[in-house]
Amino acid sequence: MSNPEDPSTESPAPSAPPILDSNVQQSQTPVASRFSITRSWRIEDLYKNGSLALHGSGLLFSFLAFIIMVTNKHGDGRNFLDFEEYRYLVAIAILSTLYTGGHVFLQLHESLTNKQMFSLWNLAFFNFVGDQITAYLLISAGSSAVPVTNSLREGGDNIFTDSSAAAISMEFLAFFALAMSALI
Repeated sequence: MSNPEDPSTESPAPSAPPILDSNVQQSQTPVASRFSITRSWRIEDLYKNGSLALHGSGLLFSFLAFIIMVTNKHGDGRNFLDFEEYRYLVAIAILSTLYTGGHVFLQLHESLTNKQMFSLWNLAFFNFVGDQITAYLLISAGSSAVPVTNSLREGGDNIFTDSSAAAISMEFLAFFALAMSALI
C-alpha cells in the first residue's frame, strides 16, 4: 500500500495541452528583429513629428518676425521702410513664412490622410535643400540687421530699436528651427 504522505509514490497529474492565444502566434521572425522593426517605426515617427514641430516653430518665429517688423512704426519718425536691412529682413520673413507654412500644410495633410503627394526621395531632397536655403537666408537677414540696430541704439535706446531687436531674435530662432530640421 502507498503512503498518502509520501510524495514519491504519487503519480503526476496529467497536464492539459497548452492553449495558444489567437493574438499571440508563433512567428518565423526572431524576437530581436521584431523589436528592431518596431523600434525603427517609432524612430521614423519621431523624425516625422520632430520635423513637423521644427517646421511649425519655424513658421511661428518667421511670422512673428514679419509682424513685429512691419508694425515697427513709431511716433519718433522712424519707420522700418527707411532702412534697407529691415526691408530685407521683412522679405526673408515673408519667404520663410510661406515655405514653412507650405511645409507644415504638406506634413499635416500627409499625416491626416495617409496619402503622399510626392515621392519620398523627391520630398526628402526638397526638404533638405529648402531648409538649407531658407535657413541661410534667415541667418543672413538677421545678421545684416544687427549692425543697424546697434548703431541706432547708440543714439538712444527706444521702442523702435527694441522692436527691431525682437524681430531679429525671431529670425534667429526661425533659423535654428530650420537648421535643426535640415539635420533631421
